[in-house]
Amino acid sequence: MGLGSVRSSPLKEFFFFFGLDQEYDGERNSEGERHGHGKARLPNGDTYDGEYKHGFRSGLGTYRFKNGAYYTGQYLQNKKHGQGIFFYPDGSKYEGDWVNDQRHGYGEYTYANGDTYTGEWFNHNRHGQGTYVYKDTGSKYVGGWVNGSQEGEAELIHLNHRFKGKFLNGNPVGRGKYVFDIGCEQHGEYIQSEQVKEIVPIVLNIRELSKSNLLLSNL
Repeated sequence: MGLGSVRSSPLKEFFFFFGLDQEYDGERNSEGERHGHGKARLPNGDTYDGEYKHGFRSGLGTYRFKNGAYYTGQYLQNKKHGQGIFFYPDGSKYEGDWVNDQRHGYGEYTYANGDTYTGEWFNHNRHGQGTYVYKDTGSKYVGGWVNGSQEGEAELIHLNHRFKGKFLNGNPVGRGKYVFDIGCEQHGEYIQSEQVKEIVPIVLNIRELSKSNLLLSNL
């Protein structure tokens, strides 16, 4: 008897699995394991419709949670693994790489407020190089991330100017510069006092990059 040649009864079948009754309708192999395409309903109300291999969710499938969230994509031994899209109950969405049930690799997360992050992930966190776009202002952060926080060399790009420098725990730190679209730069250093974070222009070097003789006396 070949693989996939055994199917469950047309009647809804229940069997004991890790101490919980589960409902399953689909293909099985000659050993009676779920193997091939099948549909399952878990005791908590979640459902899965997709591929199985030797009793595990493996291959392409869609898992729907009772709270309205759902994942559609690749599985490996019951875990999200490979390419997939996860739709969260708050309206946010992640599309990209998964490893061992974690966002890991490269992907795009669209947040409930419309902000987006596109870049590298490690163990479920933004980690590596990535771009975060703020929907309300159109500003974007392009650069390094460590364990979910903005850290390392980066640019914070606004409508008519940008900041280039280093970040630590989401804040500018150390030497950096502002570059203005009108053709000028302001160089300085960020230091953190006990109560406020401020930029101290230890070295203030305003360069005229445009062809016009522009004076910025207010910088």
